[in-house]
Amino acid sequence: MISVAKAKHTLSRPDYRLMSRVNRWNAPRWVRWWMLLATKAGDGWLWGLIGIAVLLSSDPLRFRAFEAAACAVAIGVVIFLKVKHKVARLRPRDIEPHCWANIVTSDKFSFPSGHSTTAFAVALSLGSFYPEVLPLLLIVATNIAVSRVIVGMHFLSDVLVGSGMGALLGYAAFRFAA
Repeated sequence: MISVAKAKHTLSRPDYRLMSRVNRWNAPRWVRWWMLLATKAGDGWLWGLIGIAVLLSSDPLRFRAFEAAACAVAIGVVIFLKVKHKVARLRPRDIEPHCWANIVTSDKFSFPSGHSTTAFAVALSLGSFYPEVLPLLLIVATNIAVSRVIVGMHFLSDVLVGSGMGALLGYAAFRFAA
């Protein structure tokens, strides 16, 4: 029988291998700018602008769409904050220094990614109301999630779980509000 510690170590090994490679990768300048821009876009200001644009539109469903996105994000924040403090997984850059990104965070825990949760919650909730912009929203959300790994803030599993959780919350909020 396998112990919990051994199972955790076995499951974390690919995350740590990728982290070491990413944290040592001296990315080209254009990749650095792109990843830093994407990670900053996930800080909340972009979602606020998108929310304002939805509210200012003349679409009759705008209030439902905004409400769905806001609820998905709010529930996501509550969940990821509770899980982060319960799991207490350190960020990759706190385990092994990152060679070029130096980002200040509001907390020290990594799992799950709040940026990824929020990005996919917004993308799926609003994108379900407005299917014509869903591909663009998914591209933005994916860039934000990938950037969190590239800049050393999260392990791959952090963003995969955060993205999945956000997508489920976003779609559930759409179904509830629609």
